[in-house]
Amino acid sequence: MAMLTVRNLPDDVHRALRVRAARHGRSTEAEVREILACAVNPETRIRLGDALAALGRKIGLTDEDVEVFQQVRDKTPAEPLKFE
Repeated sequence: MAMLTVRNLPDDVHRALRVRAARHGRSTEAEVREILACAVNPETRIRLGDALAALGRKIGLTDEDVEVFQQVRDKTPAEPLKFE
C-alpha cells in the first residue's frame, strides 16, 4: 500500500480531523483514509456504461437497431501507426 505525508496541515484542520475521527470511532489516520476514498470514488459517480445504457433506453434504441449497426460497421482492421 502507498503512503502519503501531508505537510503544513493547519492546527485547526488537524483538530477538526481528530474530532471527526472520534465521532466516527476511528483513528485520525483512518478518518483521513475514509475522507480521501470518498472524495475520489463518490457513490454518486456516473458510470459510463450505465449512462450509455440509460441514453439508449431514453431514445428507444432496440436490439434490432444494434444489430443493424453491427452489420454496417467497417470491420477492416486499423492500420498501425508508422513513425518514419
